[in-house]
Amino acid sequence: MTTIRNQTRSVSVGTATIGGPSPVTVQSMTNVPTHDIDKCLAQIAQLTDADCEIVRVAVPTADDTAALPQILKQIKIPLVADVHFHYERAIEAIEAGVAKIRLNPGNIKDRQQVERVIAACKANNTAIRVGVNEGSIVERKDKQQHSQEKQVSLVELMVDKMRDYVRIFEDNNFDQLVLSAKCHDAARTIAVNRAIAAQFDYPLHLGVTHAGDIQTGTIRSSAALGALLAEGIGNTVRVSLAGDPTYEVAVAWELLNSLGLRPRTRPEIIACPTCGRTEINLLEMLEQVKTALAPIRQPITVAVMGCVVNGPGEADDADVALCGGKDRAAIYCQGKHIITVPADQAVTALLEQVQIFLAEKKL
Repeated sequence: MTTIRNQTRSVSVGTATIGGPSPVTVQSMTNVPTHDIDKCLAQIAQLTDADCEIVRVAVPTADDTAALPQILKQIKIPLVADVHFHYERAIEAIEAGVAKIRLNPGNIKDRQQVERVIAACKANNTAIRVGVNEGSIVERKDKQQHSQEKQVSLVELMVDKMRDYVRIFEDNNFDQLVLSAKCHDAARTIAVNRAIAAQFDYPLHLGVTHAGDIQTGTIRSSAALGALLAEGIGNTVRVSLAGDPTYEVAVAWELLNSLGLRPRTRPEIIACPTCGRTEINLLEMLEQVKTALAPIRQPITVAVMGCVVNGPGEADDADVALCGGKDRAAIYCQGKHIITVPADQAVTALLEQVQIFLAEKKL
């Protein structure tokens, strides 16, 4: 099934394009101090190798913005500066040459300051993301407590905040905008992004803020982002996870691949959940296969199955498959049985067929 995407404007972010007919892009953010140039560059290199397409860095201090020229010289993907509280950091980042900045209406409110940032962006061809987070909507308490006619929802408040802020940019004839509205709650994230998509034609950056650790954050992000993307809403994604940001990129790509929004460029592994029928050490085999396939930069479907119930069926669909039996495993290539080997030789035999398949595919 092909998802019909919401029609939005196109916004240039360095060498990337967000919105319009462009595919959904994958973003992440470093979690080391930006002024520590070596650490920042090392993490950006890891993210780039993981197929991150746009990377964001925090710039809370002048030392951070001062580091940007050195960083920009040594990276291959567009850089976004995350700005909070101090509009001067935004101007410094823009003049350093970042592709985009992120502004939060909740903490950079002064119109004159915003207009100075807009002028700098115009002069330097820099895009802006207006990022509204639920935590920065300070008005929610007063309006919810004192509204006698109706309870003002946080979604309404976030949309109102977005509308008021975007008006400043439109009054200044600036349209290189990307919008985002993030909550920690998946259902609320879906609701607010539906509302914003209905009111604006700017591209949307999707994410669940403060999503949690790898397990919880992956579930929350997949619930919210998956629902929105399946409806055609969203043009770029950042999966927020506490920990190593390369996991964010892996989750984002799996989400887009699973929805058919981006083609796979790496191996896809299919594995059964195991049950009482399993008579081989499937989990150990699976980890060995994952490690061996990690360096491969070609699409290939590899199935690692524990028994004969679903194994042969998955073998028919997979490019290469391992189907376990009692202390042995059958190896298939494109549905054809190749060899049956003892369990301790199964992974080696499987990986041999993977290399044969990839070599033949290149011909």
